[in-house]
Amino acid sequence: MKDERLSSHQKKIIDAMAKVSEDLIAFKKRMDSPLVVSRDGKIMHIKPWLEENENTQKK
Repeated sequence: MKDERLSSHQKKIIDAMAKVSEDLIAFKKRMDSPLVVSRDGKIMHIKPWLEENENTQKK
């Protein structure tokens, strides 16, 4: 979606979802707990305390 086509309500929702995502990653790092996500139909455990490129190399 393009930003100019979004209503102010939609922009607030997108901004809030970005904040929730950042807060979740910070919480998982603080608790030393992996994120559980689905990629290409497979369940993966991602260690948020590692750099992003380290997580993607271990596929």
